[in-house]
Amino acid sequence: MTALQKVAAMLPEMSPGEKAQLLQLVVSDLTNIFPGIEKTPGMCGGDACIAGTRIPVWSLINSRNLGLTDGQLLDAYPSLSRENLKNAWSYYSANQSEIDELIAENEDF
Repeated sequence: MTALQKVAAMLPEMSPGEKAQLLQLVVSDLTNIFPGIEKTPGMCGGDACIAGTRIPVWSLINSRNLGLTDGQLLDAYPSLSRENLKNAWSYYSANQSEIDELIAENEDF
């Protein structure tokens, strides 16, 4: 049985939410789109942010580089979830030079 056949067989057992998560995984894998991360022109300079917030990925990465733990970040940003942080770390892994550049630019302020 192929992986595709296995997934097709599991679809009837999955909730709509699980199907949506599966779709996000497939789209992300195919297009390098990062779920939960968005760039909105005119908001935070168009920088990558946690979706639905004005929290830039570069700010979270900078805080992490300064030694803050995930728990401390979640305490500092109560609207964030562990999944949000996971999305930010994934975005950084794929876009490290972009984020490092933004951190350097913002250190000047």
